[in-house]
Amino acid sequence: MRDPHDPGTGELIAGHLVGYARVSTSDQDTALQRDALHAAGVAKVFEDVASGAKADRPGLAAARAYLREGDTLIVWKLDRLGRSLPHLVQTVTELAQRGVGFRSLTEAIDTTTPNGRLVFHLFAALADFERDLIRERTRAGLA
Repeated sequence: MRDPHDPGTGELIAGHLVGYARVSTSDQDTALQRDALHAAGVAKVFEDVASGAKADRPGLAAARAYLREGDTLIVWKLDRLGRSLPHLVQTVTELAQRGVGFRSLTEAIDTTTPNGRLVFHLFAALADFERDLIRERTRAGLA
């Protein structure tokens, strides 16, 4: 298990850049994503071959277990991480609660910066709005 703190001082060491790549079918390849992640400075990449709609993603689970406070999870594109906007918001919020940053290379979102956090909070607000609309439609259908 990796400890993110300096053994001598106990201070948090600058985090690692950890990548996650996903393709939907076995006849697709993660090479493009891996190349982009490595170009962004990522040394370790976790991968899945699974539909975004599937909840069971062992590569993502392994990446989440590997990440430590101060690290940043990097994806090539937002849709590689989340099945839906609410799922994406939930995942990134959970990472933030653990002190882990998030970056998407294609959309230029980086939650380790003020601008990136603003953009992500806009996504979160849209997800909340979407949930409220669904609830409202459900209530209207039941009334």
